[in-house]
Amino acid sequence: MNILLALIAVVVALAAALLVLLFLFTRQTVRKIEAGLPPTGHFVDVPGARLHVIEQGQGQPVLLVHGLSGQLANFAYGMVEPLARDFRVVAVDRPAAGWSTRAPGAPADLRAQADTLTALIDRLGLEKPLVVGHSLGGAIALALAAYHPERVGGLALIAPLTHPPEEISPVFKAMTIPSAAVRKLIAWTLLIPMSIRNREQVMDIVFGPDAVPADFPVRGGGLLALRPGHFLGASEDLIGAAHSLPPLVAQYGDLRVPVSILFGREDRILDYRKNGEAFVARVPAARLTLVTGGHMLPVTAIDASVDFVRNAAARLREPATA
Repeated sequence: MNILLALIAVVVALAAALLVLLFLFTRQTVRKIEAGLPPTGHFVDVPGARLHVIEQGQGQPVLLVHGLSGQLANFAYGMVEPLARDFRVVAVDRPAAGWSTRAPGAPADLRAQADTLTALIDRLGLEKPLVVGHSLGGAIALALAAYHPERVGGLALIAPLTHPPEEISPVFKAMTIPSAAVRKLIAWTLLIPMSIRNREQVMDIVFGPDAVPADFPVRGGGLLALRPGHFLGASEDLIGAAHSLPPLVAQYGDLRVPVSILFGREDRILDYRKNGEAFVARVPAARLTLVTGGHMLPVTAIDASVDFVRNAAARLREPATA
């Protein structure tokens, strides 16, 4: 019995030592990532959050809202500059993503995130912007139009989440672990090593069949998603969306702003039939455009994405009877 207890003690000590080493490795890696990818914009304080935003250009306002585990660099990679030639472009790190923060205990459901964007729109004086939402950002943009219609001019949704998924992509499975304590433990120990190990498999799902640009980890902000706080924030987003998306779906028929949708036919994260065609079936006035490509169209199909936003913006200038 004494030998068994001694063995158990050794195993526990080794496990504790491993966790400590993983924590130190994570902390050091996070410091390197943050030193190499500092904030590029300015900060705006709104209720429940401190938002990192970049602004470029003048004219009709366009608000860019990124997806789950993303950040504004997903748009700054190639879309912001060409759009800023003709529009006032505002890209935002959503709460707890990129360089933005979320107040402890603040909700992360779709309506709460729509409220946050409403506060940002008011703070920046954006007059009925065209809201461009990618992936989960699409669901948030829809919530903004549903719950704050007077603040929105129209929606341009790129590969948007519009309906509850039948199952969560394996890319995001760890974010749905019920225990917040376990998710935090994973974030500060296993997240970075496992992300490095599974990078090719994960990127193949997120980007496929399109190739992952070699400079995406830096230029596209991909490395920022490795930070524990970013992972935990995305987990809150995903859990918050799960219970707040069904009530939002019920309001689609009441939407009164123009909605345009762009989807890649080969998207491996969200199916265009379940999230594009199904939405148009509920909102016949919505326009769906399909292109060849995967989920990360703002990065892999920049010209098509920019043209899509331009066309959606032009639609807002059409006569009301059109």
